[in-house]
Amino acid sequence: MLLCAVALTACEKNGVQDITGSLPGSRIKFFNFGVNAPAVNFYANDSKITAITSATGVEAVTGVSSGGVGSGGFYSAVQPGAYTFAGKISADIDKNLVVSRATATLADGKAYSFYISGIYDATAKTAEAFVIEDAFVDTLDYTVAYVRFVNAISNASPMQLFARNTTTGVELPVGGAVAYKSGGAFIALPNAVYDLSTRYVGSTTNVITRTAVSFSAGKVYTIGARGDITVVSTTLATRPQLDNTANR
Repeated sequence: MLLCAVALTACEKNGVQDITGSLPGSRIKFFNFGVNAPAVNFYANDSKITAITSATGVEAVTGVSSGGVGSGGFYSAVQPGAYTFAGKISADIDKNLVVSRATATLADGKAYSFYISGIYDATAKTAEAFVIEDAFVDTLDYTVAYVRFVNAISNASPMQLFARNTTTGVELPVGGAVAYKSGGAFIALPNAVYDLSTRYVGSTTNVITRTAVSFSAGKVYTIGARGDITVVSTTLATRPQLDNTANR
């Protein structure tokens, strides 16, 4: 597992980090899936975990935009324990205002994901959030890929993910129906290129689609649903979409 290691200590400008010790035992990945949410930096309690550095070496004000993943999609290593995770505005206007927060207790040796989710309230300047465990299988079979589905769309009913092999035409369910703020189990799929779709329980109509997604053997992926389910445009950034992020 590739990690973006972060020491949860005060980040002094000229502080010297000790990189000789072992990495903290818990890992977490950060997603800004809030519809129309501002760009944010992510925090664990009072410690900043993600930020973007400009070419001048000064922290950029861009942060992680809506639809983005922090730290280039890598996990951050943190000490096990109880945390309040938050996304704080990275821009100069409303700098460090908390947009969204969620609490969770991280166990040693386990991985997690924090999602800013739902639809951003521009008046209250808030969005929803949740944390889920990334419960990998105990023993990986390196001849297959592992895929799970996470639902971060607040105005969608529980959905089930399906993957259709573009070569054989065989379609497989990727776990069962997943409600908002939840994630399914990691399911083994043959190494192939797939067309993905989600459907409501008992329906044969696709709600969200994404074509030509490659799943490589020996790797683990999360397909995350984000956006506003009422948007029917095929081009608007707020439309419902399926994000593909590798876990390992």
